Amino acid sequence: MTTLPRGEAAEVHRVVRRRRAVAAAGAVAAGLLVLSACDKPTPTATITVGRDSVHSEAVCYNDGNALDAKALAACAKKTGDAKAISVGEDSTIRIGVDPKIADAGWAVLVNGRPFTSLSKETYRTLPGNAFFNEQYGTGGDSNTLVIQMGSNPTKGVWSFKLKKA
Repeated sequence: MTTLPRGEAAEVHRVVRRRRAVAAAGAVAAGLLVLSACDKPTPTATITVGRDSVHSEAVCYNDGNALDAKALAACAKKTGDAKAISVGEDSTIRIGVDPKIADAGWAVLVNGRPFTSLSKETYRTLPGNAFFNEQYGTGGDSNTLVIQMGSNPTKGVWSFKLKKA
């Protein structure tokens, strides 16, 4: 038998329940705080050559808003960290972009020069031999391929390295 006065046992249970509720609320608040500190992922672009592919989030992206000249200058410095893929001269390069990129329109630049016209499609193929040809200004063993979201103004930049196989 218990020696507690009548009704006192119920009071102890209320305190325990209240502590649990406060602890649960604290855990939820801490989780929301951690999530709010995370950056939203940017749309992705993918390049596929044969069975190999690389994908990347944006080097520069402002949630679909225009990038100013200062941000674009900073983007140009970041392209050195681009993911690389080997390309044979007889290969076909397949470029796929997230629908958010396609909706705004996108173009391919090679070594900083426009290479394709603006497209609103999510997928495009290009011949591999065009990327290592003096005629197109893309000679050498390595080229930088940039996907530019929007044309005027630019809304995002994705960068890849193409290495001659």
